[in-house]
Amino acid sequence: MSQPMQERTDFSLVLGGPLYQLFRRSHLSGDALDLLQRRIVVLSLFAWLPLAVLAAFDGRFLPGSVTVPFLLDVEVHVRYLVATPLLIAAELVVHQRMRTVLQQFFGRELVPDGERARFESAFESVVRLRNSVPAEILMIALVYGVGVFVVWRNYLALDTSTWYATASSTGTTLSPAGVWYGYVSLPVFQFLLLRWYFRVFIWARFLWQVSRIELKLVPTHPDRVGGLGFLASTAYAFLPLALAHGAMLAGMLASRIFHLGARLPDFKAEIVLMLFLVQFLVFGPLLVFAAQLARAKRTGLGEYGSLAARYVREFDAKWLRAQAPPGEPLVGSADLQSLADLGNSFEVVKGMRIAPVTRDAILQLAAATLLPVVPLLLTMMPWDELLKRLFGIVF
Repeated sequence: MSQPMQERTDFSLVLGGPLYQLFRRSHLSGDALDLLQRRIVVLSLFAWLPLAVLAAFDGRFLPGSVTVPFLLDVEVHVRYLVATPLLIAAELVVHQRMRTVLQQFFGRELVPDGERARFESAFESVVRLRNSVPAEILMIALVYGVGVFVVWRNYLALDTSTWYATASSTGTTLSPAGVWYGYVSLPVFQFLLLRWYFRVFIWARFLWQVSRIELKLVPTHPDRVGGLGFLASTAYAFLPLALAHGAMLAGMLASRIFHLGARLPDFKAEIVLMLFLVQFLVFGPLLVFAAQLARAKRTGLGEYGSLAARYVREFDAKWLRAQAPPGEPLVGSADLQSLADLGNSFEVVKGMRIAPVTRDAILQLAAATLLPVVPLLLTMMPWDELLKRLFGIVF
């Protein structure tokens, strides 16, 4: 007999799929995504270590060999030693923080009894998509067909002599390390990233299907989103993903600043675009409830407005028009407290938001995205000038 939906705690965007099964069979993961450190070490070194070894054998490891030697390629080190571990660690964080989403919907009695079948259907679609073999095969095809041969070669590869390629009049020639980089390391990273985008799509699709259900939203709920406030907290689960995107951006900018003579202000558009992308990935799916929340707010304002109007008329007639029973004292009367409570309820309805998104979550996500970029501010000021200002502040 299947477990009731309201008692299930196995909602997971990450606990499934061919790669997850491969991790389990190769003892890189347990049933609950344990062995995190082992996965991080194995995948990061699988992508990064052969590059270091091949670049060293080819004489492109140390400064002086090429314009951008392997040792000084900040972008590749950040990508595989910082961003890749963050993408892997984000799986466990998202799994642990979002596994009780189903319980919240039922514990708060948001799903009407007659709509439970539709809700369960939405959950089952999450499982099917998450475990889809064709989906991950398509992602691999996209990584090689678009990510490597189009995006990397035309937009991300440095236009100079590097440890992974040498440009000439006849074209670009990959070094042995460049071959591993272009056909193994880079696809591994892009696959992990694309797999995360697919998971965000699954999450957005699930929420969209749930938003088609007429939920039992309560306009006076203290969270000011009708009882959906728990969805705002799921944004914190994606902080490692935001950090990974910030690290990717910082690595790319650092390579262009250190090796191509660019300046940090030259990349304002890229920084703003990355901020928008991360905010959209995390908060975009939550916006599907906007129409239903706006409707609940309008209904609540109408209903509580009518209730308030009736109450204040009776209050006015009783206490201001001398209709109170003889001897009933005004001081300490429950009528005053009821009037205040009604006013507070109306203010809660009036302050309802049309999306389960909080300012704190937006700011924390933005801070996580920008944090890896902050050290690059040092490139805008010479070290001696920076030290002078630092000593001036301290002493």
